[in-house]
Amino acid sequence: MSCVSSAPDITAFFDEATNSVSYLVADPDTKAAAIIDAVLDFDPASAVVSTESADEIAAAAGARGLRIEWILETHAHADHLSAAGYLRQRTGAKVGIGADIVQVQMAFGPVFGATDIKPDAADFDRLFKDGDLFPLGSLSVEVMATPGHTPACISYRIGDAVFVGDTLFMPDYGTARCDFPGGDARQLYRSIHRILSLPRETRLFLCHDYKAPGRDRFDWETSVGEELDRNIHVGGGISEEEFVAMREARDKTLCTPRLLYPAIQVNIRGGRLPPA
Repeated sequence: MSCVSSAPDITAFFDEATNSVSYLVADPDTKAAAIIDAVLDFDPASAVVSTESADEIAAAAGARGLRIEWILETHAHADHLSAAGYLRQRTGAKVGIGADIVQVQMAFGPVFGATDIKPDAADFDRLFKDGDLFPLGSLSVEVMATPGHTPACISYRIGDAVFVGDTLFMPDYGTARCDFPGGDARQLYRSIHRILSLPRETRLFLCHDYKAPGRDRFDWETSVGEELDRNIHVGGGISEEEFVAMREARDKTLCTPRLLYPAIQVNIRGGRLPPA
């Protein structure tokens, strides 16, 4: 696995309405920056979309003199709407996601009669494959394919930090569900252990936190070492067979995400709203 030289500046933005975390990641030397997993505000009762969360990130970038070059998605989220389309219009940055988003579009497009889905996922500017490298100023971003939660999940390794999307949660909460179309618990286990093969001090930044029982604050940063030692689903040497049995049984008890239908419709379009 390639080495990257310097550590990025990372600012987290927590959206309690969806328990989601977005990140502003910057190269301190050149001021180039990326936004990862940006949230578009949505009130399901009124079906009103707004941009306060995205505007907060953009304002923070502006105040620090950062130049937004990338809007990055770890996958097509099922629990919040993506602000990628809005932020692309506002900043001129490119939107990137894993190349297997095409599989997700094929699975969900017919469900929603999405005849406006653009060929070859053209709503996105860049479809990343495993092992791709691209610059963020003087930093290098490495793409790691980490499927299992969805077939299109990827993680971004930047310096000593990895942005893992929904693949892992805090050690006291465990791991992502695998019961969406194309999800696979066995694949998730292997993806997780690919991440956990990195040095123990590698920082891991999560896309969600649900404040596990007994914890009184939200948190979204952990490390490879902490996950290896303490993750309740995969830590302490839990085997692949044990994990798959647990994950598949647990997934049968989970409710459908509250924003699944609006989120998927927007997110397979790169944050573009569907036709009325």
